[in-house]
Amino acid sequence: MHPEIFHIGNFSIRSYGVMLAIAFFIGIILAIKRGEKRGISPKFMNDLSFLIVIASIVGSRFFYVIFHMSEFRGHWLDIISPVQSDGSCGLAGLSMLGGVVLALFVGIGYTAYKKVNIYDVGDSVAPSLGLGLGLGRIGCFLNGCCFGLPAKSGPSVIFPPGSPAGDTFPATPLIPAQLYASALGFIIFIILLLIERILKPQKGVIFGVFLLLYGADRFWLDTIRYYEKNAYFINSAGFKMTYNQLIVLILASMGIIFIVNAILTGRQKFDESHV
Repeated sequence: MHPEIFHIGNFSIRSYGVMLAIAFFIGIILAIKRGEKRGISPKFMNDLSFLIVIASIVGSRFFYVIFHMSEFRGHWLDIISPVQSDGSCGLAGLSMLGGVVLALFVGIGYTAYKKVNIYDVGDSVAPSLGLGLGLGRIGCFLNGCCFGLPAKSGPSVIFPPGSPAGDTFPATPLIPAQLYASALGFIIFIILLLIERILKPQKGVIFGVFLLLYGADRFWLDTIRYYEKNAYFINSAGFKMTYNQLIVLILASMGIIFIVNAILTGRQKFDESHV
C-alpha cells in the first residue's frame, strides 16, 4: 500500500488521484480513436469526455458525502472546498459508483442534446469505462480504501495503521476486494473488445454488455466488501443488499434493454432492406 507519492507541506500527490488521472487520460484517447471509426468528431468526444470527467468527480463526491455526513458536521465547506479545514489540499473521500452513475446520465443527456447516435457513442466509450475501472481500483488498493471483509481463507492483505482498512480492522487479514475489482474491470475491457472483433454485433450491444457485466461484477463485489450499517438498503432476516447493489441491478437492467433494443433495431433494418 502506498497512498501518497510525495508531499510538499500540506499539498500531496496521492496514488488514488494519479491512477484516476491515468485512467481518464488513456480512456479519453481510446474513446476518441474509437469514435472516429464510427464517424464521431473528435471535438464532440473531447467535449463529452470533459463533461464525463466532471460528472465522475461530482458524482463520486456526492455519493461519498451522503453516506458519511458525520465526517463533515461542523465544517460543511469541506464537502466542496479543495482546501480542507485541517489545512490539507484535495477532496479525500470519493465513491466510484456515484461517479459512474452520474457520468452515464450526463453522457447520455449530452449525446441526446447534440443529436449524436447514442449507440455509436456508447460503443465507443464502453471499453474505456472497463479499462478505467481496472486502473482506478488499483488506486483504491494503494490508498487502502474500498477494502474487503476479514478473510476466512484464500488470498488476504493486512493493511497498515493509518489507512482506512488498517484503522477499521487492525492487524486483520482482509479480502483484497480492490484487486478483484481491478481484475474484473480489465476482464470487462477484454471481453468487450473480443465481442466486437469476433461477433461484430449490432450498434449498442457493446455498451449494453458493459452495463450488464459491470452490474453483475459490482453486485458480487459488494458481497465481499466491508460497508457501514447505513450503506444497506436491506439488512434483516439474514438477507443483505446495499444501496450500491440496488443501483447496479438497475444498470444491469438498462444493459439488457440496450442489448435487446439494439438487436431488434438491427433486425428491423435488415428486414426493411430485404423487402
